This record gives sequence, C-alpha cells and structure tokens, in this order.
Amino acid sequence: MLSIEPHDVSAAQWQGYLQSAVAPRPIAFASTISKSGKPNLSPFSFFNVFSSNPPILVFSPARRVRDNTIKHTLTNAEATREVVINVVNYNIVQQASLSSTEYAEGINEFLKSGLTQIPSDLVKPYRVKESPVQFECKVNEIIALGQDGGAGNLIICEVLKMHIAEAVLGTDGMIDAYKIDLVSRLGGNWYSRSNQGLFEVPKPLATLGIGVDAIPDFIRKSPVFDGNDLGRLGNIEALPTNEEVSIFVQQNFAVKGVLSADDVIKRHQKAKEYLIHNDVVSAWKVLLAASVSVK
Repeated sequence: MLSIEPHDVSAAQWQGYLQSAVAPRPIAFASTISKSGKPNLSPFSFFNVFSSNPPILVFSPARRVRDNTIKHTLTNAEATREVVINVVNYNIVQQASLSSTEYAEGINEFLKSGLTQIPSDLVKPYRVKESPVQFECKVNEIIALGQDGGAGNLIICEVLKMHIAEAVLGTDGMIDAYKIDLVSRLGGNWYSRSNQGLFEVPKPLATLGIGVDAIPDFIRKSPVFDGNDLGRLGNIEALPTNEEVSIFVQQNFAVKGVLSADDVIKRHQKAKEYLIHNDVVSAWKVLLAASVSVK
C-alpha cells in the first residue's frame, strides 16, 4: 500500500490524490455578482448539503495551487453575501466545464458558456435557466481554511428559495433521480453520470477558449447541436486556418462527400460525429469547410 503524508508530495499531487479518492462529488454551479453588478459563473466540486432545517449548503472555492490566487466567486461572495447555487446535469456539463475557464474579471461566463441568465426572486445573482434546480442563497459565513495554495474557503449558504424544473419531477411530486440526470466530479477529467456511469470531459484550456458567444449564429442555432456540443466547440483557443481546413478536406473523402451534397444539416451532423469523439478541431474544420476554397 502506498502511504504518504501531505508534505511527501507536491501540493498538486496531493490535491490529485484527494480528488480521486473522495469521489464522486456533487457540483455547485455558483452564480455570483460583483459589487459593481457584473455576473460571474463557475462550478465547484467541493460541495454538499449539510442541514435541512435551516437549509444549509456549503461549497469551497479553493485558493489556486499554482499561484495561490483566489477566485472571483470568493471575492463576490465576500462583497455581496449572496449566491445562487445551480445543479449540473448531463445536458449542461460541457458548458459548465467551459465556464470554469479563467476568464478575466468582468467577463460574463453566462455568455462564454452559452447558458441563459435569468433573474432571481430574492437575491441579486442570476440563475442558470438550463439548470434543473436552482437555490437562491444568502451567505451566512465564510471560513478560510488556510493561506497557502490549495487552501479552501468554506462558503456557508442558507437557502432562501429553491426552484425545481417540473420536467424532473416524478408522479409523486418529488425529484426523480433518472429524470434529473445529475453529474458529479471525480479525479482528473473524470465525471460520473447518475444514469449511466463514468465519462470524461477534457479540462478547459489553460489558454482561454473562444467561448460559445464567439460561435457564429448558423452553428449556434443549428438544431443538430445541443448545449454540450456548443460547450465543446467553445473550448478551443483559435479556429483552424483556411489552409488547415483545405488540407483536411482534401484528405477526407467522407467530408468531401458531405460538402458536395451542399446540405447544411448533413454537414453539421458530420461535425457532430467528431464532437462525440472529442475531436473538436476536426469538427470545426467540417463546419468551416463550406467557406474555404478547396483545391
């Protein structure tokens, strides 16, 4: 058996062991708002429910291991003492992951992830329309667990109001575990889907992804692509060049056939085949091919 103490390995290794061993963990998709009114949205897997009366949820935005900086969610929660915790189901997992990209302060992750911000009833932070359950909360207390990289900050939230999509309710009026289809985090790129088992979501780029808001409307509004597809497409640093697209098409007879048919839906379906296999670059090449002159 491998036996280690915290100081035997690097902080990053220790974090990796912890996150892989203590799993699966539910995801708090936390919406906050800055003092100046700018929305922020980010997922956290150090999260759970700790009391029903009073209703208490706790999540922890940890200090970044690599440089010991803190996250905008923590700054906003300290400033406004309000947060909305949205749950993450399979339908929005790729977009939730994309929102964890470390965009600059003031960038709206609702727009970058392609999710819809809707007003809350009792607090200022917005809710995620696509999330099947949303908790409007006040922040009762924030407990800093340390000052070094990796140290957590427990944000103790009291639920003021809960919103539940009727589509996830069973005949008894309670939440149906199959219908809600929640996902949870494990170590590395691994997630767990309550209905089916394990799957992987590549981590957002260390460099910034273009975001769903940068995807052209003819793609974003296509009936072929769902939210997860758009989340994958938005998690790319730069689009392929015309030359890269041209070479790809020349070497791929299946794509040439789809393009010659001049059918937008078939082209999008071909791109989706690549997305299913997490080949985002090839998916983009298919989507861009119609606008590139191929020799």
